[in-house]
Amino acid sequence: MHPPRQQSQGGEGLRTSLSLVSSDPRLSLEEPRSNTGNLRESPTESASSREIWPPAAAIKRESDCPDQAVIRRVSGSDKITLHDVARERVDIICEKMVHLPSEFLDELKNELRVILEGGNGSQHREEFFILQKLVQSRSDLTTNTLARTHRVQLEILVAINTGIQGFLHPSINLSQASLIEIFLYKRCRNLACGSQLPAEDCTCETCTNGNGFCNLCMCVICSKFDFEVNTCRWIGCDLCSHWTHTDCAIREQLICVGPATQNGTGPSEMVFKCQACNRTSELLGWVKDVFQHCAMSWDGEALIRELDFVSRIFHGSKDPRGRKLHWKSDDLKENLRSGKVETTAACTGILMFFKELELDSQKTLENVESGSGRLIVPQEACNRISEVVHEAVRNMEMVANEKMRMFKKARLSFDACERELADKAREAGELKMDRQKKKLEIEELEKIVRLKSAEADMFQMKSNEAKREAERLQRILLAKSDKSEEEYTSNYLKQRLSEAEAEKQYLYEKIKMQESSRILQSSSGGDPLMFSKIHDLLYSVPPSADGPSNDCHPFRTNP
Repeated sequence: MHPPRQQSQGGEGLRTSLSLVSSDPRLSLEEPRSNTGNLRESPTESASSREIWPPAAAIKRESDCPDQAVIRRVSGSDKITLHDVARERVDIICEKMVHLPSEFLDELKNELRVILEGGNGSQHREEFFILQKLVQSRSDLTTNTLARTHRVQLEILVAINTGIQGFLHPSINLSQASLIEIFLYKRCRNLACGSQLPAEDCTCETCTNGNGFCNLCMCVICSKFDFEVNTCRWIGCDLCSHWTHTDCAIREQLICVGPATQNGTGPSEMVFKCQACNRTSELLGWVKDVFQHCAMSWDGEALIRELDFVSRIFHGSKDPRGRKLHWKSDDLKENLRSGKVETTAACTGILMFFKELELDSQKTLENVESGSGRLIVPQEACNRISEVVHEAVRNMEMVANEKMRMFKKARLSFDACERELADKAREAGELKMDRQKKKLEIEELEKIVRLKSAEADMFQMKSNEAKREAERLQRILLAKSDKSEEEYTSNYLKQRLSEAEAEKQYLYEKIKMQESSRILQSSSGGDPLMFSKIHDLLYSVPPSADGPSNDCHPFRTNP
């Protein structure tokens, strides 16, 4: 059986390239998309059947550079486009590129890089197909012609012809001769391989048809490459050592039911028919070898993916062993996805299952031999019995170890559950105590609320009483104020009346004196001296009209 696909299969050059790719993050290659969602059918284009290019995020965009003045100074007649490079004569484009600034050439490479990334969908794909058709339809691109090209011109032509944008990356420094050989399909276009074609001097029709196929890293069907190793994703032919993607083989129905490959007369089993040599290889032993060599190094997701490949490979098997393997793969896959089993336990289970299948095959062969009437030597019978017993003991020890490990794990889980249960019980007790404490606090608060409510009612009642007392006092005050006003008015009127009477009396006396004075003057002419004294006496008396001061009034408050 052909061993699992390893990284060392491509020779020293491939190993060096792979180590370089893995050590330089700028040249790290994209991981192929998973096909675990397709359980029964092969996809139209398998995820592993596409060439891996350096990721676009690792490439520094020239358009991010702020200096664009040099590009704008290039005249329109000197500018060239990708269509010009793909269509025009080599010497014309080379002469133009010599006089163009490096910034413009970098921008031209960046434009092609964007097209190869396909960010604009169908428009970029159509543009790329047009460029590729222009390049591949030319007959003047020979070794001598390409040797006279500009370096950037050659990189663009190779990138268009292969569809790989890695040739445009500034860190890829292939020689002019290597680029020419890649363009003319004389060297592998895989940057991590770079083998001379045909690889290993293979003379098969697939390797010698001149289409750039490399049997060290490419799929026989889709002629694309990736770097998946130690996996069931690739199937190797036992005879010609060519490799094929499992997805491509399922899609092209190269995995089918056929006679056993050992003698050709046994029961039918699942076989792989190589498209390169048209010969078949059995698959059960190949799957067993892959799992025995690589299963323990897989993580959970990788194991689920590999079990999915096994399930799809043996889906149509009519052989009892193939059907059992298909069922076992589906069962382990579902248990891993649901978390019922761990990765280590699943690996151990599938390896034990392969040993059980091997024992069943030995028993079937022994039954066939005993049925044919051949006598077995006692020593041979003892040896066989001893082998069976030793194998059974080893299986029992493996099962016992697995059971012990599972028991210890279950015991640890049980102890953890008990501790968690005790913690939860303690938390429940604390919560219960807190609840009782809160209940007492609530009752105390309710008492305080009732007390404050009674106090509020009492204060409200006292407030009402004080309000009524204030209203009563206000009424008394208004009544006394009215009475005081009346008394003041009465006293004031009385005072004014007495003043008016006194003024009246004063005026009456004055008039009377004036009349007496006139009578005296008219009757005798009088004594002038006497008249003067009377006059002074009359005018020296203060007038009674002014009356007493108002301040003497005992009831008056305002002047």
